[in-house]
Amino acid sequence: MGTDTPFLDVVAGILMREDGMVLMACRPENKPYAGYWEFPGGKVNAGEDLLSALRRELREELGIRIQSAEPWCCAEHIYPHARVHLHFYICRQWQGEPQCLENQAFSWLAHIHVSPLLPSAAPLIAHLDSLRYPVRGKDNPHGMIECRQPEEREES
Repeated sequence: MGTDTPFLDVVAGILMREDGMVLMACRPENKPYAGYWEFPGGKVNAGEDLLSALRRELREELGIRIQSAEPWCCAEHIYPHARVHLHFYICRQWQGEPQCLENQAFSWLAHIHVSPLLPSAAPLIAHLDSLRYPVRGKDNPHGMIECRQPEEREES
């Protein structure tokens, strides 16, 4: 990857119902990775904080208003066109019913077995399942996964 490869901050909302089902969207034909499944979200605009970006993206894509969102985890993925730093949020409360506003398909899933799945989301599925259906034990009495905040990066 060259030094001219752009770095993008991206937010993704994991809409989670009380029954543990999560919403996944299939990228529309007019976007890179068309036909791949992902958690809805998008790029963070310059000067925009992460939560504002998440609220804006989910309003634009699905027509919903996020009422609460918890930072869950971060991941970095290098695509051919950009290095992407993803900020995942668990959203359990929203206003409105999700709609396909950007010609994308979406589905509520109890178990995530969709294909193809965006490469940046694939490693998180097992962790997400442990959050939705926690396994408690001696080393993990609350069934929790640690979430760390992203570090500040210097502009290049």
